[in-house]
Amino acid sequence: MDAGLYVSVVLRPKLDAKYLPLITLATAVAVFETLAELGLTPEIKWPNDVLLNEKKICGILAETAETEQGLAIVVGIGINVTSNSFPPELGDTATSIEGELNIPVTFSDVESVLLRQFDNWYSKLCDEDGPTSVVTEWSKRSSYADGKDVRVSLTGNSVSGATNGLEPDGALRVVTADGAIHIVHAGDVERLRPSD
Repeated sequence: MDAGLYVSVVLRPKLDAKYLPLITLATAVAVFETLAELGLTPEIKWPNDVLLNEKKICGILAETAETEQGLAIVVGIGINVTSNSFPPELGDTATSIEGELNIPVTFSDVESVLLRQFDNWYSKLCDEDGPTSVVTEWSKRSSYADGKDVRVSLTGNSVSGATNGLEPDGALRVVTADGAIHIVHAGDVERLRPSD
């Protein structure tokens, strides 16, 4: 039996190109609300992971494609519903809805809530003040938005510091020990603990 719910949504956004990265953030808010509606307490890790108890439960990937009808964005969402097919080594880093709730959950129940939440948050993003609203709402749902000690792995190097909010396009601000502000558009974010 499969462990995850995998959904792909094709969008043809009318957003200004600079706000396209916010689609991933709006999707993360939709997943957050889906899990909250199911009785869980999730956390969003910038830019595209949703966690439960510091373990990954969802990943999000958005890719652009040029088509005859213009730009399309395919948003892929993968949510761990059960832990049935998890290899043993994922036990420390991944979790599932059933593993956290300790009750059976149907894939269709999760999917129906997810699609409703996605439609809601994507519609909000497309409103006139949608980009600002999505950044604000994402920040309310993530301790990674501000004051989190992190290491960001970039191509060829890394930056360590404290998160300092998001830019209007969803990029992460990281303040290093020397007070320099780094604007991160893409990278792997790792939480730093005192021992790190």
